Amino acid sequence: MAGNHVTVGQEEDGAGCRVVWGDGYDMVHYGHSNQLRQAKAMGDYLIVGVHTDEEISKHKGPPVFTQAERYKMVQAIKWVDEIVEGAPYVTTLDTLDKYNSDFCVHGDDITLTVDGKDTYAEVKREGRYRECRRTQGVSTTDLVGRMLLMTKTHHSNIVSSTHREHTHTDNFGKGPKGHSPWTGVSQFLQTSQKIIQFASGQEAQPGDTIIYVAGAFDLFHIGHVDFLETVYKQAERPYVIVGLHFDQEVNRYKGKNYPIMNIHERTLSVLACRYVSEVVIGAPYAVGKDLLDHFKVDLVCHGKTEVFPDRDTADPYAEPKKRGIFRTVDSGNGLTTDDIVQRIIKNRLQFEARNQKKEAKEIAVFEAMKRQAEGERIKLNDLLDFPIPF
Repeated sequence: MAGNHVTVGQEEDGAGCRVVWGDGYDMVHYGHSNQLRQAKAMGDYLIVGVHTDEEISKHKGPPVFTQAERYKMVQAIKWVDEIVEGAPYVTTLDTLDKYNSDFCVHGDDITLTVDGKDTYAEVKREGRYRECRRTQGVSTTDLVGRMLLMTKTHHSNIVSSTHREHTHTDNFGKGPKGHSPWTGVSQFLQTSQKIIQFASGQEAQPGDTIIYVAGAFDLFHIGHVDFLETVYKQAERPYVIVGLHFDQEVNRYKGKNYPIMNIHERTLSVLACRYVSEVVIGAPYAVGKDLLDHFKVDLVCHGKTEVFPDRDTADPYAEPKKRGIFRTVDSGNGLTTDDIVQRIIKNRLQFEARNQKKEAKEIAVFEAMKRQAEGERIKLNDLLDFPIPF
């Protein structure tokens, strides 16, 4: 791997398995976080290679986030011990040996070069490759589609038959010749087990400073990461609680088709961040007395973004301001979810071509694999007196 490597969190003690995960993260989302969680469970130390903008553009198409943004976002995922900036798109044995890694891990989808070759072919041949399960119900393709088509069918508690019939019509970039088994998106179903896997499970301890923040945290991005890191640094022993508003509440103050990610998706996105200790799912919009007393909140923070009034036009932060525990923090990063959506809209044709090209390559490989498997079955049948059931 070319490029710099950055250690995050604890130092390696030299014991146990070291694992390399290489990926582009053209748009970092909770599906990637879940795969990294699984990868970390296979060893003791997780190194993540992140590709440059140039590499992703060459092999996949334009990335949603810049390489500098992607480096920092991956660093902020709590299962990551070290990142390698500017990792090559094709993972080789030299890559693993350079970082003293036992094996590499990837999802059970396929990653192809610009000429349709498996990027992990070499390490697979040598038995230094492991797979983890892809997170069903999320992909960059689907999220880009939600941003462009401006529907609300992804919101968590829409129950009308009209919306049910159109669930996932907002998948984007599907070509006319069928669907890839890897790019195709199924509905994401939240479970208590998934939340447990993502949650820290740590309660606040005596001496901790309990800090509360609230918002949509939609399309969890580098602006959110920088804000939460700034909040985390407000105390020597911070315990950061993030209150997430329900989809309909976010839509009330944001409008359009916001939130792009529903409450279940946003919960996992925030829980994966190393600066977050706990999440309140469906937090009240007004930060009131009951919430502050229940969590024994010492400090309430908000960024430099606009504070929308409550339904009754009241200031949602009136109570913490009255108690003298409200603080406006400046992360120095003004990026918003609106800005991310505008990036997609501005480059719509490029993203559409990117997604269709990616799916076409995957379909071609999948069909070739089916033909190979069918050929091997027929060859085996010719050698035997009885057919092998298919």
